[in-house]
Amino acid sequence: MEQYYRQQLECLCKNVRPGDTDIMERSRRRWDGIAKPIGGLGLLEEMVTKIAGIQRREEVCLDRKGVVVFCADNGVVEEGVTQTDSSVTAVVTGNLAKGIASVNRMALVAGADVLPVDIGVAGEISEPGVENCKIGPGTANLRREPAMSAEEALAAVHEGIRIASGMKDAGYDILAVGEMGIGNTTTGSAVASVMLGEKVENVTGRGAGLSDGGLQKKIQVIREAIRLHNPDPENPVMVLAALGGFDIAGMCGLMLGGAIYRIPVVLDGMISMAAALAAQKLCPAVTDYLLPSHVGKEPACELALKRLGLEAPIHGRLALGEGTGAVLLFPMLDMAEAVYRQNSTFADIRIHAYEKFQ
Repeated sequence: MEQYYRQQLECLCKNVRPGDTDIMERSRRRWDGIAKPIGGLGLLEEMVTKIAGIQRREEVCLDRKGVVVFCADNGVVEEGVTQTDSSVTAVVTGNLAKGIASVNRMALVAGADVLPVDIGVAGEISEPGVENCKIGPGTANLRREPAMSAEEALAAVHEGIRIASGMKDAGYDILAVGEMGIGNTTTGSAVASVMLGEKVENVTGRGAGLSDGGLQKKIQVIREAIRLHNPDPENPVMVLAALGGFDIAGMCGLMLGGAIYRIPVVLDGMISMAAALAAQKLCPAVTDYLLPSHVGKEPACELALKRLGLEAPIHGRLALGEGTGAVLLFPMLDMAEAVYRQNSTFADIRIHAYEKFQ
């Protein structure tokens, strides 16, 4: 089964093509013709143009927005690297389905739908509205054994790809990723450390809140796990299997699915960036389909964005997760799209256009 999953993933990734450069050039010319200073909306102009290239149309559409929140537990919680225990994961997953979690409130304002996905919650989720893609009841303790098997990691990636396909078929124009899982800043930092080739202490933060002693323990646990498994960063599936979580693997798959099915995917914080690093290694063109939202509070964020070649417009010291930072980008894109679609051009108002100088 593992070999089958690998072959299927390879075949799917071969179908990925970069964004349409001709349409992106037309989009840039359109921006430059709008009656405002050239590049006046900065990164937002670049993002709208990137979306045009993804959607293969100059008239971009962002009408239907979705936030996919991958929920999973992590065995490394046994090592005391978090303030709370794993029972919180199931509670918040239920709240996501009820529409009362933080991302639900924010998504309602932004006009986005929230899809909670149980890809590895330890407890059973009975709340309707949760998509059940459970690979297993949480991962193993990565400090003592691989977090999951290669087959499980690949299965989680494929679930993410499948969800992206389904969201595309359902008419979604843009997606955001989120996650919920106690302990996943530990798994995210571990994956980021290996994929970036950075020292553990350079990429590991306090997560939902740790004391100085708690942070040092977290760093030590990650160091020991990396030393134990010694995963090869050139083999991202094995990095995910050794150190990751089902949520990270699922997000990686959703990003690959966005590239395969031509739908833009908005990143959230560090944990989603760790997933993006794995996706980039599996399919370098995937970054043509990723939109960064914010530079999170975790120290790996800036390093990961630089490696991905992405620049985030929001600097808010966010550390909530659930996709909340990604959702913040939606209204900003809507406002930029309104200018792009509706503003007068220099020709309309018979004013000489600005000249572009390097």
